[in-house]
Amino acid sequence: MFDAHIYKERRYKLKRRMQSGLLLFLGNDESPMNYPDNTYHFRQDSTFLYYFGLNFPGLAAVIDLDEDREIVFGNDLTVDEIVWMGTQPTLKERASRSAITETYPLVELRSMIEKATARGRSILFLPPYRHQNVLRLHWLLDIAPGDIASEASIDFIRAVVDQRNVKGPEEIVEIESAVNITVDMHMAAMRMIKPGITEAQVAASVTEVALAAGGNVSFPVIATINGQTLHNHFHGNTLKPGDLFLLDAGAETPMGYAGDMSSTVPVNNSFTERQKEIYTIAYSAHTEAVKLLKPGRKFREIHLAACRVIAQGMKDLGFMTGDVDEAVSAGAHALFFPCGLGHMMGLDVHDMEDLGEVYVGYDGQPKSTQFGLKSLRLARELEPGFVLTIEPGIYFIPELIDLWKREKRFTQFINYDKVETYKNFGGIRNEEDFVITADGYRLLGKPLPKSIQEVEAAKTRPLLHHPEEE
Repeated sequence: MFDAHIYKERRYKLKRRMQSGLLLFLGNDESPMNYPDNTYHFRQDSTFLYYFGLNFPGLAAVIDLDEDREIVFGNDLTVDEIVWMGTQPTLKERASRSAITETYPLVELRSMIEKATARGRSILFLPPYRHQNVLRLHWLLDIAPGDIASEASIDFIRAVVDQRNVKGPEEIVEIESAVNITVDMHMAAMRMIKPGITEAQVAASVTEVALAAGGNVSFPVIATINGQTLHNHFHGNTLKPGDLFLLDAGAETPMGYAGDMSSTVPVNNSFTERQKEIYTIAYSAHTEAVKLLKPGRKFREIHLAACRVIAQGMKDLGFMTGDVDEAVSAGAHALFFPCGLGHMMGLDVHDMEDLGEVYVGYDGQPKSTQFGLKSLRLARELEPGFVLTIEPGIYFIPELIDLWKREKRFTQFINYDKVETYKNFGGIRNEEDFVITADGYRLLGKPLPKSIQEVEAAKTRPLLHHPEEE
């Protein structure tokens, strides 16, 4: 946890933003995999972590705006539970670490909510993403489960988003720690990738790095020779000569802060000429996007600038024709880049996605409905303290190519005869994490090899080994 005054200050800022009523925070509970005592890895709700810092299950909290009370609800362990889990601090002891002095058993929460409701007071809550919390809200507030999402407080959502979007210095330190571990994960993969090993072996190796650092992975590892599938979590293939390997993986610190990076590596020690041509375009789009990062610039404009670099590069190679600006405006480039340039990152690898991209990445403005552009998670004007990813890519997706060709889409911009010859190419993506500063940006963490020369050199360095092996 951070120092108690940090959580106290965060709650103070939230209270200054909101007017009246009760702010209700629901922590996460354990989630059973196949029977009650065999649970998934516990992950606390990120907003609960942000304001209270308490990283264990079975909690709820209330900020009473009118009476200026801050209360945590939970249960101390019974003797039977201590037998299995060992001695634990009391709820009051734990809550004091985030400057909370008022605690009650969890059963008291409903009584407090009922009394407030009887007095006509507003109970404000955030949209739940776990079914268990949907049912808890139904039980506490007597709202039909199907209506709970629409009953969440927009003012509460926006207040939390505006606060969490701007990272404090203590958060930057924690995120940078996550990013440094993430770099180590990718370096471990680069040094082991060769013909004959499996995707599962790479995924296991990078997960080991995250676990050995005391944390976990920040999302399920993408480790694949089929990089054209954007979120590919299948790890059943064996690497073959001539393959490209795409790794998208990140570390999460014990405090819950995330790193998120992607790298694309040849399975051989060097890229083929065909791979170099496509990789160079994606890398150029990456460097162009990074150069444009600064406060006051809309991320949507940076995304479109990267799209134009990709379209121009694909035109130079004969995949596209016509005017590049017109092609990007029409969305023709999305055949090769059907996703967004990046996203916010912090306590969530896609920061606050549970609260809605329209608030986090668009400041309440509507998203585009155009294919490709509609997948852009961040479009708003950048501000100092924003932490975000840059991850342009080029993908040859056979099903998408077949569909657009069959429907004769963008034939004035796309040379389908040329595209057909690359349908088995796969996909390329590089990704780094940045913080927006007062006058520009700063790369977070250690640099990851990105250029063709850097990647090829990284592959030929010896594997890391433990000192006791010397």
